Amino acid sequence: MTALQTSPWWTPDRHADRRPALLARARIDAAMRVWLAERDFIVVDPPGLQRSPGNETHLHAFGTTMIGNDGLGQGMYLHTSPEFTMKKLLAAGEERIASFQHVWRNRERSALHHPEFTMLEWYRANEAYDAVIADTLALIRLAAETSGAGMFSFRGRDCDPCAEAQRLSVAEAFAEYADIDLLSTLDGEGIPNDAALAAQMARIGMAVPSETTWSYLFTQILVDKVEPRLGNGRVTVLDHYPACEAALARRVPGDPKVSERFEVYACGVELANGFGELTDAGEQRRRFEAEMAEKARIYNERYPIDEDFLAALAHMPQASGVALGFDRLVMLATGAQRIEAVLWAPVAE
Repeated sequence: MTALQTSPWWTPDRHADRRPALLARARIDAAMRVWLAERDFIVVDPPGLQRSPGNETHLHAFGTTMIGNDGLGQGMYLHTSPEFTMKKLLAAGEERIASFQHVWRNRERSALHHPEFTMLEWYRANEAYDAVIADTLALIRLAAETSGAGMFSFRGRDCDPCAEAQRLSVAEAFAEYADIDLLSTLDGEGIPNDAALAAQMARIGMAVPSETTWSYLFTQILVDKVEPRLGNGRVTVLDHYPACEAALARRVPGDPKVSERFEVYACGVELANGFGELTDAGEQRRRFEAEMAEKARIYNERYPIDEDFLAALAHMPQASGVALGFDRLVMLATGAQRIEAVLWAPVAE
């Protein structure tokens, strides 16, 4: 325990301080489950233990070993999202499903990050991308109403969760908030040009790091220049991500540079990430392989590809889905400044 910590989270005095936010969490949880049931969503329970935890470059998993009855071990992971299992359920014939459970991400701990956290993830088969965007905004409003929060506040930023949401594309946001012409740094097929984005970054006075991949620079600009401006006053839906930043999303019809990916922000905080889902197994394999090659280059590790998932894509209907960080939403709805304040029991440090 550091000098800054006065007592463990479980002591009565600290629990009494945290309890109002925890009770609000329970009310929001219950209200969301009712909302889902009223719209014919079935809450499913995917296993956390998987052969592949996901195949995105910068997502890091917790690995473990599953020992069989024969005493032999098999490498397994705690999932970073229930996405693969839920899409297999769509392939099996389910049409509206949701998962309300813990997920695990390594290398992540901060005021807004926790290695084990709660994710609400849901899918609509044969329904438009805009449907899950509308769902997300409705659930954010529901959380505010259930908690009694008239406004969300975080680090000096305020957001009215019930006001009409702002919707803008990533390219529009980069132009408005960073003076970057993002789409000009992609070719006609959406292939990124590292040097072109680095040149624009230098033009606006940002330091260009030695790591100059397009994806790395994109993230630097997004985090430093764009995200702090999102969700101030009202919720922002950041839409149409570059295709190279949307490994599991289908491309926008008629515009191969961008994909049907969106994120939702309030008070500069990312709350949700959703897609019009990619169902082309060949294209998905190519994207996973490229992501894992980049992961190996940067982190000297890679995760296996879930062949069962790729096989299921051949049977999966067109669908849209979204994952919402439940703990972060509760933080904003209760005015908490750190994620541990709204967790019943944080992971030990």
